[in-house]
Amino acid sequence: MKDYKNMTVGDIVADNFNNAQVFGKYGIDFCCHGSVLLPEASKSAGADMEVVIKEIENLTPGTSENIDFKSWPLDLLADYILKIHHRNIRKQGPEIERLLDKVCRVHGDRHPSLYQVQEIFQDSIRDLNSHLDKEERDLFPCIYAMAKAKLENTDIPECKGGSAKAAITVMMEEHDVEGERYRSIDKLTNGYTPPEDACNSYRLVLQQLKNFEAALHQHIHLENNIVFPRTIQLEAEMKEQP
Repeated sequence: MKDYKNMTVGDIVADNFNNAQVFGKYGIDFCCHGSVLLPEASKSAGADMEVVIKEIENLTPGTSENIDFKSWPLDLLADYILKIHHRNIRKQGPEIERLLDKVCRVHGDRHPSLYQVQEIFQDSIRDLNSHLDKEERDLFPCIYAMAKAKLENTDIPECKGGSAKAAITVMMEEHDVEGERYRSIDKLTNGYTPPEDACNSYRLVLQQLKNFEAALHQHIHLENNIVFPRTIQLEAEMKEQP
């Protein structure tokens, strides 16, 4: 049995992504605040840590997709994030915006909180696109170059902005902003629960927003708790080489 009380929530999810569903149930933030130990994270969320641990230990194997991302090479993780998460954000963001606009026009008068959701989501997509551009232009090329240099035992490459660690600091700050935004959307939609008078489009957009948030949580988790720490460690090790 693992000593969950002395593990961070990010490490617990990195160990088995199925554990994310338990944290989600109790409102424990494992992505933006993944470096927090489970006792503190449980207390902040108002959750009983012993109950959380029991549910993690009793999870049925195979209840959700579980990939051992920790075992992947750093450049493969970068590939996965770029080709799955970045592409999905760019594809799904505009689709959700269009449907959300339609739902606001039809239901906004009776459910004015929809306009707040729309504004927050539009801000999120705008900032996420800028965030993805910076990762693709600056940080990820640096990660690929360092992984290649490590494999070929060559000198550490130059990174835009001076260092990968500096770029990662900015990326994590932006992740925190997105985490707050989707907590607000979750609250405004009562946990993405459609009202009784919701039409099919209303129900659909809430489900799409819920799925988008879940994918974003995995995206941020992979970066904050696996890719970024390994990148910082690799950069430090390569700088120490003679």
